[in-house]
Amino acid sequence: MASIQFVDVSKTFDKQAVIRDLNLTIEDGKFTVLVGPSGCGKTTLLRMIAGIGPHTSGRVLIDGKDVSRIPPGQRGVAMVFQNYAIYPTMSVRENIEFGLKNNKVPKAERKRLIESICETVGLAEYLDRKPSDLSGGQRQRVALARAMVKKPSVFLMDEPLSNLDAKLRVQMRIELIELHKKLGTTFVYVTHDQVEAMSMADTIVLMNKGEIQQEAAPEAIYHQPNNLFTAQFIGVPPMNIGELGTEGARFGFRPEHAVLSRQLPPESALHYQTRGTIITREMLGSETIYQIRSGSDSFMVKSAEDLYRVDEEVFLGVDASKLHFFGGDERRLESSDPRAAGYLELLRRRP
Repeated sequence: MASIQFVDVSKTFDKQAVIRDLNLTIEDGKFTVLVGPSGCGKTTLLRMIAGIGPHTSGRVLIDGKDVSRIPPGQRGVAMVFQNYAIYPTMSVRENIEFGLKNNKVPKAERKRLIESICETVGLAEYLDRKPSDLSGGQRQRVALARAMVKKPSVFLMDEPLSNLDAKLRVQMRIELIELHKKLGTTFVYVTHDQVEAMSMADTIVLMNKGEIQQEAAPEAIYHQPNNLFTAQFIGVPPMNIGELGTEGARFGFRPEHAVLSRQLPPESALHYQTRGTIITREMLGSETIYQIRSGSDSFMVKSAEDLYRVDEEVFLGVDASKLHFFGGDERRLESSDPRAAGYLELLRRRP
């Protein structure tokens, strides 16, 4: 196992800085997910750890050791790619064995390692098959087994599930979580899918335009977003945002925290109340998602009950404890911030 540190790291492509003076510590043994939109710099960070995309300035440390000048093969890391990168003409056994042979590992030891790891990832009965005879999930397991056989201190994974269908992605997420628990090794996982990030991570590092927006546990990043970008990137549907009409400030609330009714609740019941019309309705089985149009605002509401229909007029309310406020700089205000109390009162008085 190993911790990873980025110290004042910058990366430039064709004189264009994509990452500037970034500092980050990835904890030893944790499942850390780097998430963000395309082009945010998450894969660039992963490649810096692997040594296949060296940083322009700063230092990258693995287990306290500066690896800036250490070749990729000597860093004690293993990388699993989006396209699996397995050899189509080799059997499962030969794919996993390839690196061991190159490293002159004795045949008996190779056999023991391969059988042990394939038992762990559920490939024991497929050792003599070619990749073309395997499902997408099984090919992904071959890529994982080939990485595991190196006994790395760090596993790096670059969108490894993006080529799988939705049902298989869910299954593989569970398998990766269980694998991490078995191995206890540092996992660094890159994805653009915030559902993957929320379901798998011990720690999420949310990035945008080469900068870290927030680094926190999934529950913290969901309930206490640092800023407007985090609030709207994390969550399905994302946080609702409305204009306060003063100082560039805005208010927000999660879709599941809104309450719908056909009659206006007592004024004391809910802090923010507004009248609107249902524009869309998505019935998803255990929950229904409504889109509500209220004046110039549009809000999403997630409800466990399927009670309303499109074009129906409803009242929407949110409790004061579920409201978030963002200043003109797009940073979320803590409840102790004097501006928050003023914005809360302003929202109560809104027609």
